[in-house]
Amino acid sequence: MINVVVPVLFYLLLRSTGHVKSIMLSQTSERTIPLILQCFLYILLVKRSIVIIRYPELHFFFLGALFSTILALVSTLFKVKASLHMVAICGFAIFVIGLNIHLQMHNPYWPALLILLSGVVASSRLEMNAHTSREILIGLFIGIMPQLLFLYLWL
Repeated sequence: MINVVVPVLFYLLLRSTGHVKSIMLSQTSERTIPLILQCFLYILLVKRSIVIIRYPELHFFFLGALFSTILALVSTLFKVKASLHMVAICGFAIFVIGLNIHLQMHNPYWPALLILLSGVVASSRLEMNAHTSREILIGLFIGIMPQLLFLYLWL
């Protein structure tokens, strides 16, 4: 509920106040406020709901997502646009690969599917002319690096 309703309400508020023009957030200046709000939501989630004692794997996943969001925010401050779709799918793919290793599932299908979906997302963003290949690669690295670093802590 909070993952859908709160972002939609934030978007409607930002749209009505003129801070964003469309849901695509094509300008780097439009991304600043939504990314700051996303940081606060992740902090709230990590501090109140997904605590390390109960859910260590998810706790570190959301910490990685928080750091990815911070990196995306810093890149927007330097007028560098990253594909947030790639940040999300690549970060999730690394988490699933780590979870597969951690739980010793030896199931290659979920990681393979997510790697394939990462390629589909990258291709669709390029096909729609929403991003350049450079922005796709920046999103890929911003999504992967924090998850890999936190994977080291809980794996």
